[in-house]
This record gives sequence, structure tokens and C-alpha cells, in this order.
Amino acid sequence: MNNSVTNSARMVWAALRMLLVLTVVTGVMYPLVVTGIGQLAFHDKANGSMVQVDGKEVGSKLIGQSWNIKGTDKPDPKWFQGRPSNSNYDPLATGSSQLGASDPRLVKAVKAAKKQVAEFNHVPESEVPKDAVTGSASAIDPDISPKYADIQVKRVAEENGLTVAQVQKLVKDHSDGRTVGFLGEPHVNVLELNVALKELAKN
Repeated sequence: MNNSVTNSARMVWAALRMLLVLTVVTGVMYPLVVTGIGQLAFHDKANGSMVQVDGKEVGSKLIGQSWNIKGTDKPDPKWFQGRPSNSNYDPLATGSSQLGASDPRLVKAVKAAKKQVAEFNHVPESEVPKDAVTGSASAIDPDISPKYADIQVKRVAEENGLTVAQVQKLVKDHSDGRTVGFLGEPHVNVLELNVALKELAKN
């Protein structure tokens, strides 16, 4: 009986020591090491890829945001606009509309959006690309296609007192190709593009 109690006590003590060691290693040391590596080697990415203007954070280049006239739901004509967002760009409420491609409600919404985008940018509806009228699965896609950026160039140039050539160059300079040459699609980060636009318009 005494041997049984002693053996049980040893096993419990061994288990407690193992629990303590693993808690320290996996719950304290490992997170600290990984966090330290992230901060040293990938500081920007580890901190959310934040974009700063004049020392102030204006957003993350990984999360889309609204470019509406302040206090309204109307898009501001002086800025490049991003993709539509089913969650109003709320990163805590991401997700698509869940409407299928043949759903009459989606078809109607896309047609209305296409007309609105065409009128806003003074282009024919035939020139409006898909990403201008359809949201991403996350609803907070930070990028648009170069084609969508291109149809906004003339409006943005006029609203900011810039030449079309200046704004076209801005779009070209901020356009990225496919990742490693074949993954994804060419894209333009809207936040980075608008930050560069603001800087150009100041000069």
C-alpha cells in the first residue's frame, strides 16, 4: 500500500514538473523567441504593415478602408477608390455577401454599381472592371486591379490639380505584378497609392 501511494506521488510530482517545464518553454520562452525574431527580422510585417504619414499611422496596407467624403457614404472624388465592401470595411465583420453569381439580388446590385462607377469616373460601362463592382471574400481587400486604377486616373488628376500623365505614372509606379511571376493577379495597393497621391498633390 505504501509503495502504491509513493509511486502515485512520484508520478504526480513528475507530471507537475513536466507541466511546469512545458508551460515555461511553450507558453513563455517560445512566444518570446518567435516575437523577438519577428520584431528583428520582419518588424514591419510583425506590426501589421502599418503605413505612416508625418509620423501618424493612417492604416494598414493589408486592410482596405473607406475613401468616402468625411461623414458621408459618398465616395470622395479626389481619392482612388477601393473595391466594394459588404462589411463597410470593418475588419471585425469580414465576409462576402454570400450571394451566388446567378442570384437576382447580386445581378441587380452589380448592374447598379457598374452604372455608378461609370458615371463617377466618366467612362463607359464597358470599361468598368469586375473588381470595381464586386467585393472580395474578405470584404477588406486592400488592392485593386491596374485596370480599375486606370479608369480613375482622369477624375483623380482633375480633382487634385495634377496632369493625367503625373497620375498615370503614379499608378504605374505603385502597380505590382503577380507574386513570383505566376501567383495572383497584378494589383495596386489603394492606401499606398493615395498616400503617394497626397504627397504629389502637395508639391
